[in-house]
Amino acid sequence: MIKNILFDLDGTLIDSGPGITNAAAYALSKYNIEEPAETLKYFVGPPLYETFSRFSEIHNVHEAVEHFRVYYKKQGMFECHVYDGIIELLQFLKKSNINIFLATSKPEIFAKQILENYQLTPYFDGIVGSTLDETRTKKADVIEYLMFNYNVKNTKEILMVGDREHDIMGAHHHKIKGIGVLYGYGDKEEMMNCKADYIVETVSDLKSLLERIISC
Repeated sequence: MIKNILFDLDGTLIDSGPGITNAAAYALSKYNIEEPAETLKYFVGPPLYETFSRFSEIHNVHEAVEHFRVYYKKQGMFECHVYDGIIELLQFLKKSNINIFLATSKPEIFAKQILENYQLTPYFDGIVGSTLDETRTKKADVIEYLMFNYNVKNTKEILMVGDREHDIMGAHHHKIKGIGVLYGYGDKEEMMNCKADYIVETVSDLKSLLERIISC
């Protein structure tokens, strides 16, 4: 029986694309790199260090991340919106006595501010993100930290919900089943390649799936 659901943030609960892509463009401009806005969407979700390392022009990834955060802290953090239906989904899960956790690759300090800004904090039993000092950046590490600190140990009682392959792969690393959502920034091919246990297209589909799983 599922008792705990871990949610990714970017592309799963909120559409944070505008703020992230704007911050990425700002950082890349420091290296005279220009990328189309559509291309910059691959910054949404994966750890920043991993994404910036793709650019051969960037020799100091840490510096690039700091440039990104200059813009993100100033305004990019709130250039986003909560997906339609998410609040209703969280309300349903709480009424069903499901523990809800945030497991995001976004720095935890930013994630908490975003949840607070959109009045989502009360729905969560725990919020875990990456660290600014890089000691916890990969999704598998975030999940491991969450499981240990919130005493969520039985993997058969846990589900991970995310929109990118690293969400599913991070869950599978701990033998946790993962739900891939297609309304975010990943696509069906990506979800199939990483062997997501379930794939849904909309928030409504996600709610219907969770209703079925919880009732089992």
